[in-house]
Amino acid sequence: MDTQMKKGVLEMCILNQLHSHDMYGYEITSVIKKAFPTVYEGTVYTILRRLNASNYTETYMGDISGGPVRKYYRITESGREYLASSINEWRDLIAAVEMTGIIR
Repeated sequence: MDTQMKKGVLEMCILNQLHSHDMYGYEITSVIKKAFPTVYEGTVYTILRRLNASNYTETYMGDISGGPVRKYYRITESGREYLASSINEWRDLIAAVEMTGIIR
């Protein structure tokens, strides 16, 4: 898969996971690797930093639960809007390709 396309899809997948509940980085990476086994952990963290810099996510330090303090990510309102827009664009793209019959 093209690198730019993969980054866009990964962003959408990460934000969609955070739409359900707050997650820490390793947890997000584990979920993403189920769908994209060849994705590097560093790639996920790079995307998380970019999403955070764009104010689509925010971070906070979680409570200690017998282990190290973890940095959690949560989606922001602008992140929810960006996610909804991304999903709509994704669905429109799929519909357009299917309608033309270019890919069967």
